[in-house]
Amino acid sequence: MGCLAKLRSSSWAYPTAVLSLYGFFANCRVAEPFLTPYLIGPNKNISGEVVTNYLFPIWTYSYLAFLVPVFLLTDLLRHKPLIVVQGFFLVTNYVLLCFAPGLPAMVVLQVNYGVVASTEVAYFSYIYSVIPVESYQRATGYLRSAMLAGYTFGASLGQVLVSLAGVDYFYLNAITLGIQSMAFLISFGLPMPQWSLFFKGEKAAALGSRPQQDGAPGWDGPEEEKDQAGSGKANAQHRGGAGWCTRGNVAAAGLLLWQSFKDSYSSRHLLYPSKPPCRNVIYWSLWWALATAGYVQVFNYIQLMWDHIEPSASSSIYNGGVEAACSLVGAAAAFSVGHIKVTWAVWGELALGLFSAVGTGAVFLMALTSSIWACYAGYVLFKSCYMLLITITTFQIASNLSMECYALTFGINTFAALVVQTILTFTVVDEAALGLDIVTQFIVYGSYYATISVLFLTRGTYTACINRGSRERTDTTEPESSVEVLSAERF
Repeated sequence: MGCLAKLRSSSWAYPTAVLSLYGFFANCRVAEPFLTPYLIGPNKNISGEVVTNYLFPIWTYSYLAFLVPVFLLTDLLRHKPLIVVQGFFLVTNYVLLCFAPGLPAMVVLQVNYGVVASTEVAYFSYIYSVIPVESYQRATGYLRSAMLAGYTFGASLGQVLVSLAGVDYFYLNAITLGIQSMAFLISFGLPMPQWSLFFKGEKAAALGSRPQQDGAPGWDGPEEEKDQAGSGKANAQHRGGAGWCTRGNVAAAGLLLWQSFKDSYSSRHLLYPSKPPCRNVIYWSLWWALATAGYVQVFNYIQLMWDHIEPSASSSIYNGGVEAACSLVGAAAAFSVGHIKVTWAVWGELALGLFSAVGTGAVFLMALTSSIWACYAGYVLFKSCYMLLITITTFQIASNLSMECYALTFGINTFAALVVQTILTFTVVDEAALGLDIVTQFIVYGSYYATISVLFLTRGTYTACINRGSRERTDTTEPESSVEVLSAERF
């Protein structure tokens, strides 16, 4: 009990621990690495072409439809309710997979997956609304690591059950249903953030951002509860309470959204090289949007590629083991980010280009090889590179912006990635357009990542050269200035 009380009194440890626990269970999906074999196998008996060109694109379109409303509701309701909603829809997903027959039920499943994906905005932005800014880097690493550790454990358990115990895919989904129910219950234990970022009310919006930027915790902890007892009425409007839906309050929220947008992407910190910590936000965001779109496409369709190279109906599959391996490597990479000391303002863009080039080679390997093990290796390499870079990108953007600006930037970047992904899905995958086969799809994705790598290698090289030249000029001018000061003192 003493340890729990000490944990709750911490400004960042308790919410980080609870959210990490939720992330572990929510991503511990034992059946997910075997979703495609389950859908095209005797359990659901859906053809591979229908899954590829009809069913899976529905997820992308529903995700796009839900993202903006969910983003606004996330701020209005202060994050936690949307995380609870995510847990609920994760439970309903596996209820559908276990007990609902037919293609229409699987269409509803894909829509549900869109809701789950859209609420990830609440999961990733929640922690930055309840912890001080100096803990962003560590908390980001812990949350990413918890997610990947959960996925690793779930995928490993699924592989063991399939390979050693011969468990049917139905029972994997039943086990996953129980685990997701646990995540749903844990979500209720998250502390409620104290402040709404944009829906503050007219008076509060005019005062600016919340006190957490000065170091105060942003969640209703034990000490805050006492203070709120006497001042709850005064703070109700600021905290998104009664009256939020008035025309003036909505207009104030829109004005604050617009101001945060301008601060995030066109403030002087981004335009002047004399402010190195913030000037890369635009480029980090650009990589985030472009790379995430390509990553999600590869992630969504990799099981179909594996089934194309080595059909699951006639051979042993190791999807779970591969997902476990790449998630384990990705978790280690994400965790190490919290302890890496690099001047990302100088070398960050070059790192994005280099690791994106590695990812490009991995995608082409997956597309062109006829060996399932080579395809597995390419996927592990690709996913590990992405997990490393997205963790660095997330905390770099978060630590260089105010909370309002970060939340908006997160939403805009996610939306931009989803728009690009939707274009890729409609053009390349959807049967209404090209409806390409799975190998040609991956060649397109490899070419897409090659473009990203060339773009950021060029930009990164330029940035590194400019900074090196600036340092050399600084080194040569410092002795001269010191001589001038010395002469002035003598005079």
